[in-house]
Amino acid sequence: MAKIQRPKDFNERAKMIVDLATGEITEPESDKNPAAVSLGRLGGLKGGKARAEKLSPERRKEIAQMGAKKRWGKD
Repeated sequence: MAKIQRPKDFNERAKMIVDLATGEITEPESDKNPAAVSLGRLGGLKGGKARAEKLSPERRKEIAQMGAKKRWGKD
C-alpha cells in the first residue's frame, strides 16, 4: 500500500493534516484486494491463541523463560 511520506517537522506535518482534511491532497488508494485483507486479518486475530492451544505447558514455560531472559538480561 502506497502511503504519503509524513514530514518530521511539526509545522509541515500540521499543514499536511490540514491539506488531507480539506481535500487539497489525497492519500493514494490501496492496491490490495479487500477480500484478501479481511482473510489475513482473520487469520492474524486467531493465530496466537491457536498456537498457544497447540503448545504443551512445558513448551510454553520454556518460551516464557526465554522471553524473560531476553527482556531482563538475565542468564
